[in-house]
Amino acid sequence: MSDATPENPAGPAPADADGSAPDFDTMTRDIADVPAVEVITTVAVHLMSAAAVNLGLAEEGDQHKDLDEARKLIHALAGLVDAGGTEISSFHAAPLRDGLKSLQLAFREASTVPDAPGQGPGEKYTGAVYG
Repeated sequence: MSDATPENPAGPAPADADGSAPDFDTMTRDIADVPAVEVITTVAVHLMSAAAVNLGLAEEGDQHKDLDEARKLIHALAGLVDAGGTEISSFHAAPLRDGLKSLQLAFREASTVPDAPGQGPGEKYTGAVYG
């Protein structure tokens, strides 16, 4: 049974470890202090990690392998890197591009039906990826 109400359809806010409700004002101020480059790179790393798991590259990878999900994650990562790369400097963007290319190559390797050059995940943004 849900604790949702018409006034708060999501239910009550999750409690902190001490049982008190979190201070959303403080949390909002905290995120405002995080530089954009850190937010962008953190999101990119999460997308990379999720894509790697869905490509079967994690321990016991075959049980988590889902190329359809990996394709979506790689495509989203490519869009983020393409759009945000010029905003975060090449110092931060270069490793993200390298990771993206590695995932794109791993996808090609894992796929039983290869995509045409330029049609693989994220290649709309990066151009064709070759090994």
